[in-house]
Amino acid sequence: MKWVWVGFLMMGTALAAPEQVFLPGVRHEYQRLNNCGPVTVGMALSYYGSDLNQYQIAPVIKPNKADKNVSPDELKAFAQKQGFKVHMGVAGNTGTLKTLLSAGFPVMIETWMELPEEGGMGHYRLVLGYDDAVGVFKAYDSYLGTKVTQNYTRFDRDWQVFNRTYLVMYPENKASEVEALLGPRMHGGWVLKKALQVAQAETRENPRNAYAWFNLGSTLTRLNSPKAAVKAFDQARQLGLPWRMFWYQFDAFEAYFRAGRYSDVVKLTSDVLRNAPDHEEAYYWRGRSRYQLKQPTQARADLQKALQYRPAFREARDILNVWQARG
Repeated sequence: MKWVWVGFLMMGTALAAPEQVFLPGVRHEYQRLNNCGPVTVGMALSYYGSDLNQYQIAPVIKPNKADKNVSPDELKAFAQKQGFKVHMGVAGNTGTLKTLLSAGFPVMIETWMELPEEGGMGHYRLVLGYDDAVGVFKAYDSYLGTKVTQNYTRFDRDWQVFNRTYLVMYPENKASEVEALLGPRMHGGWVLKKALQVAQAETRENPRNAYAWFNLGSTLTRLNSPKAAVKAFDQARQLGLPWRMFWYQFDAFEAYFRAGRYSDVVKLTSDVLRNAPDHEEAYYWRGRSRYQLKQPTQARADLQKALQYRPAFREARDILNVWQARG
């Protein structure tokens, strides 16, 4: 096998990455409706010997069977409760994936998938290998099976839709190895600065790339700059986003809310709820915005709906309790 040098250090020693990698030992599972998150986290944990499947995982992560979105944070929390360490990052790149894969760590990504009969939608996929000779990543997919390959360009284009979000799960005894592999990517502040640089560069390179503007808005929101964030989100919306975009990503709701643009939040969340009437995050942000718009009855009803669909939604319960205490 041909070896190529890559530019990272582990404990002070330059490492060589093979031209081809594929990690065996993962149990594949096909998903039931809207279960790509539970299935994919189960596949990732199976690499380390877990036998949990979607029928055990989904009721814990998504008590509402029809829930169309399980967030990366929810998947991270579930894996941690099983005793695993989890690193969740944004602004990943092909080098990040190859570094982890060549060291023996599968990587779960949040990406975009286009299906002829369904259109575009958010999706999770477990990346298990790559082949530099033909320029592809190899993955297990809960919908498409065990032989999914994507060339590096198409892979990155789809991954960009979710700000190149990735999760790597590993046992405690591998923590120091993962930390050495990822280096500064283990630190949230560094990652957000990197994400900002990437998004800014991509908006300059292609000002008509709506996803680059959306990622810029998401990153600015997390950097506590909501007024700048909403300008980026405005640009992304003007350029055009898929109709399911706000099913999966909620930084725009937060940015518009924090910038005082409550009517925008109500419009965006109401659009979501027309097609996904059990979307708890949409109810949550619409309720908070309606309260600011002096619509307390509708606001409380929205938060109660959010709790109906996700009883463990702590933020919704806490805010509802505050409102009730005010009378």
